[in-house]
Amino acid sequence: MASDDVNTGTVRIDVWIWSVRLTKTRAQAAAACKAGHVRVGGERVKPAHALKAGDEVRLFHAGRERIVVVSRIIRKRVGAPAAAECYVDNSPPPPPREFVAPVAVRDRGAGRPTKRDRREMERLQGPKPAAG
Repeated sequence: MASDDVNTGTVRIDVWIWSVRLTKTRAQAAAACKAGHVRVGGERVKPAHALKAGDEVRLFHAGRERIVVVSRIIRKRVGAPAAAECYVDNSPPPPPREFVAPVAVRDRGAGRPTKRDRREMERLQGPKPAAG
């Protein structure tokens, strides 16, 4: 990012979304564009749409809407701290996590008897009467 043309020019929207780590892969970014989950200035865009500094990008990904304003154009994926400097995040806070009930743990012996348990019960009941 040492070049002077970092803030000038344009870059493909799918490349930028991937570069600033809004999606995990470039393929996911392109798929989101094709599915209509990416909007620039309120308009749905294709993966090859030219993005410039100052554009507002709305991305619906992973069950959440991200609203970011482009502050810097980058073409290569960078680390998370550097990526966070490339946009202003205006996204609503993520929804609270739903309470997940703990998985019930059965007490030992609260289900079907084991082979050992069955043998102990037979021993306590005594010998079975002979059939017929």
